[in-house]
Amino acid sequence: DYLEEGTVIFDMLKDFIIEKKLVDYIYKTDDLIDLKGNPYKVKRNEINRFKNVYPNYRIEILDKQAHGDKVLALFNKWVSDRTRHMPHEDSEVFLDGIYFERFAIKRLVNDYDKLDLIGIVIYIDDELKGFTVGERISENTSSVIIEKTDFEIFGCAQFIFREFSKILKERYGSEYINVGDDMGFENLKKVKMSYRPDKLIPKYTIYQK
Repeated sequence: DYLEEGTVIFDMLKDFIIEKKLVDYIYKTDDLIDLKGNPYKVKRNEINRFKNVYPNYRIEILDKQAHGDKVLALFNKWVSDRTRHMPHEDSEVFLDGIYFERFAIKRLVNDYDKLDLIGIVIYIDDELKGFTVGERISENTSSVIIEKTDFEIFGCAQFIFREFSKILKERYGSEYINVGDDMGFENLKKVKMSYRPDKLIPKYTIYQK
């Protein structure tokens, strides 16, 4: 269906070039909250282990003044942890993309109060160990713009993802959550596929000839 639709678009836009981009991963919100059935068994175990090992965690709604500097510090630690064991050639490609992500996060923090966003942070022993930010993008869909957690805290990513899904449903009544694409990283693709997306939505960039 998408190929046929794309062909029609291409015929209509003969003075343009259409480039197919990476797909967005779309999930049913209730699936991410309930994590029912055997396919989500590993996710449930990781969350339960997190809650058992770190019973003193706490979640707060993201606040620019209270959390801004700590969010940036955690992001820098996340980058350092990711590149520590990467082959040199892979780390160079990774850091090229991260440059723009770091810029985007700084801008997000600086302009947070002006944007219609919602985010949460997670603390363990009064140290910020994770954050995530999203927004409502339609009547029935919200998006997760960014999520970062400390790699050393097992289960933190799974836990904050589920808790944020709950908040997006409570705040906006969202039936679906769009978590964006996998940036071409195979590991990220495996993680996003492991949550069993309800649909994969293709994206396109259109260039004028």
